[in-house]
Amino acid sequence: MSNLKKATFAGGCFWCMVKPFDQWDGIHGVVSGYTGGHTDNPAYEDVKTGTTGHREAVEITYDPTVISYETILTIYWQQIDPTDDGGQFHDRGDSYRTAVFYHNDEQKALAEQAKQTIAESGKFRDPIVTSILPAQTFYPAEDEHQNFYQKHKAYYEQDREASGRDAFIQAAWGENL
Repeated sequence: MSNLKKATFAGGCFWCMVKPFDQWDGIHGVVSGYTGGHTDNPAYEDVKTGTTGHREAVEITYDPTVISYETILTIYWQQIDPTDDGGQFHDRGDSYRTAVFYHNDEQKALAEQAKQTIAESGKFRDPIVTSILPAQTFYPAEDEHQNFYQKHKAYYEQDREASGRDAFIQAAWGENL
């Protein structure tokens, strides 16, 4: 399908960033991986050290005639703490920092507009620090990290609960989810 597009987001642990997108009509795939750094073909253990410059991220392939980039952005913002510049929840370090990686000028403008809207909403007391960056080479993670929430359901649910992500999402977005 030639009309498919890409959206790329860093939102902390990539295990937790697949399921929220995977369940929407128009999403054709969500791949866990690494982007934004200076090391070619990084491995998970390398990225975790924080020395590659890469962030854990997801690359979403979607059909814009079924689901808009604006909707995908809304889903993204509601998965993260956009005020945390040290990682996300219990995952700390540069490789877990948030970012929207835009693929074209339209995505950049929409991401910046969404960030500004959130900043002006009064929902968060602290500044919105999520980066808006040009997309770079995306390196898919190793097979064991793909669709982790399906392959290792009990472990995934336990880790996600322990991270504090769901409690934050409920507190921050609650009825707006």
